[in-house]
Amino acid sequence: MKRLSLPAVAAIAAFGLLGCADENPVAPESAPSFVPQASVSVDAASLDRHLVLFNGRGVPESFAADVAGLGGSVVYSHASGIAFVSGLSEPAAADLAKRSGVAEVMADEAVELLPVNGVQVEAADATPASPATPSLAFFYPRQWHLRAVGANQAWAAGRRGSSAVTVAILDTGIDYLLPDLVGRVDLSRSASFVPNDDLLVQANFPGRHPVTDLHYHGTHVAATVTSNALVAAGVTSGVTLIGVKVLGANGSSFAGSVIAGVLFAVDNGADVINMSLGGGFSKAGNGRSVGFINRVFNEANREEVTVVVAAGNESADLNRNGNTFKSYCDAPNVICVSATGPTSRASLIGPWANIDAFAAYSNFGSAIGVAAPGGNTGGSVIAGCAKTSLTFRICATGNFVLNSNGTSMASPHVAALAALLVEDGLKPSQIRARIRQSADDLGAPGTDPYYGSGRINIPQALGL
Repeated sequence: MKRLSLPAVAAIAAFGLLGCADENPVAPESAPSFVPQASVSVDAASLDRHLVLFNGRGVPESFAADVAGLGGSVVYSHASGIAFVSGLSEPAAADLAKRSGVAEVMADEAVELLPVNGVQVEAADATPASPATPSLAFFYPRQWHLRAVGANQAWAAGRRGSSAVTVAILDTGIDYLLPDLVGRVDLSRSASFVPNDDLLVQANFPGRHPVTDLHYHGTHVAATVTSNALVAAGVTSGVTLIGVKVLGANGSSFAGSVIAGVLFAVDNGADVINMSLGGGFSKAGNGRSVGFINRVFNEANREEVTVVVAAGNESADLNRNGNTFKSYCDAPNVICVSATGPTSRASLIGPWANIDAFAAYSNFGSAIGVAAPGGNTGGSVIAGCAKTSLTFRICATGNFVLNSNGTSMASPHVAALAALLVEDGLKPSQIRARIRQSADDLGAPGTDPYYGSGRINIPQALGL
């Protein structure tokens, strides 16, 4: 399981990937040469980044000049009254905080992830299939998680997703040339908020878009939302994706990158945002930090964007967080997703036992909106492996999938359902309500801390 190794966090949320693995890694046998991943590290010079919160909406006209006069530059600013700056010393940041219209200036925090415990990599002898027939995907017979939520029933009814609906994947990027994702990613609306990673992309894959996934996590999440269904099927096969890279090849970045990524997705036409990442920070003395996050997620809701977030993999009771703000389940107007999965299987293609069992690693509590398949001891979530991954370099040599467990894998199932409901004309509040009302009630009757309103049921949500 991935866990965060965090520096002291005094302000905004610490975060990282929420994927959790259940198998031993397959040793790479033959793979192309890459610039070493070790060259990707948190640049100490980048730690002079600051987040700025203004009084009310808008950014003062003199702000960029004020920052430049103090020796810094504006990295990103947004009409909601938020900006990110770099190059300021602490005294300069303190001076900026005194300027007219500025409510708060906070140091942006860097985070690191502990090493991956293991993800199973498997090759496919894939033959061309069609997005119109996802059940023909090579690995579909093993994708218990798609049948668990009734995705196959939606396909049979012609509900495979619309290219007019956009899901933003806030993650490590997307391998947009992966066969399962070719044509699904709108690069004109995709972006990277991890400058160090951009350099590494160009060193290893000259000419590729900065959103290229050098990790693997973002591609796996993206291909769960939608897939061309050559190697593995996704919940949909017609939805448009935009990649918003907020975490780098080593799983590191800044909290400000995540916030900027949310606002970018909102401004670039995302209907749904998936956030398979998270962390937490102390509320004590950080009331403005909570307000900062709340402002961002309220902005998304105001612009009619549905946000789906992973609950986390610490087996933690979110009701006993004490003074901790759980990002991003504690943010307003989000769907917080816990994980389920089978406890055993008779063979690789089933049958699977206790397919809706609550996953022991999943966080739980009253913040949980619904549950979805994330994998368990009897089966993992299967989706494509990025050919650009510096973690699993063998994936560059053919068509591979990753078997992975985690609430990171559960969240994109819900994001895909939200996309189908956008197609039906529902607004975010209606989507949140429909997903909960149509879920299969599991665990204790009614809403409970493990499943929330229940495990999602796609055909029921779509009225099929």
